[in-house]
Amino acid sequence: MKTYSSEQGMDEIKQEVPCNLCGSGQYKPRLLCNGFTFVECLRCGLVYQNPRPRDEDVLSRYGNDYFTYEYENEANFFGLMLLGLNDVDFSGIEAEILSSPDRRKKFLDIGCATGRLLEHVRGRGWQEQGAEVCRESVEYGWSRRNVRIFHGTLEEAAFPDAEFSVVHGSHVIEHVLNPAAFVREIFRILEPGGYALITTPNVEGWQARLFRNSWRSAIGDHMFLFSKAALGSLFSNTGFVTQKIKTWGGLAAGRGPKPLKRLMDKSAKVLGTGDVMMFRCLKPAGP
Repeated sequence: MKTYSSEQGMDEIKQEVPCNLCGSGQYKPRLLCNGFTFVECLRCGLVYQNPRPRDEDVLSRYGNDYFTYEYENEANFFGLMLLGLNDVDFSGIEAEILSSPDRRKKFLDIGCATGRLLEHVRGRGWQEQGAEVCRESVEYGWSRRNVRIFHGTLEEAAFPDAEFSVVHGSHVIEHVLNPAAFVREIFRILEPGGYALITTPNVEGWQARLFRNSWRSAIGDHMFLFSKAALGSLFSNTGFVTQKIKTWGGLAAGRGPKPLKRLMDKSAKVLGTGDVMMFRCLKPAGP
């Protein structure tokens, strides 16, 4: 399944940016792609696009073409999200929260696209809420699924403190313009004892190392590419406790014979070197 990548607008203006995690302006080239570059911070190791488009140019990319991509791949994406949730024992989280009279039982899906996961969790007893920047996807979720979706970024939604028991984001954090602020906002809106479940490409995975500049996640719409260490530091610096990190994807479909793909997929999952990783992080209940 091909990763979505929008066409760069002719009027987009690029700007130099410092490291979002540590503020350093010292870096070295990491991935030299067609029309854009990912650099690696020399202080903390974060990989990010630099120079990058202005904020308004990035947000303008998520229009009808993006909706079409999400709609056409909805079933595949939903299946992958369920597999990821299973890997981090979401059923255990459900058992803990849905059975408790003191928990809020609210599930937020950031970058919820057409609302398929929201519809699913609502059917399991959650109060669903989404946030999505693509207007066409939001309108589809409203009209076809009758799910609650805010049109805009997480920060624009300005949800109340401690509003949610679970905040989920699948392949979102690599797109956001300020991941440090994004994670702080997740921490703020989670109730004490709540969970952040975040999925993103793994820049230290086998596929990233093997394919480098042609890696499928080295695209212009990704502002950041995280390693387990960099994302783990971001969560811990914000106050989260990382409980589980799972990875999957050893070889992309079509890159080799099926027996080799099965072997590499299994090995990557066992060794933690998969192409995609998912973090399960807890907001501590105590001070």
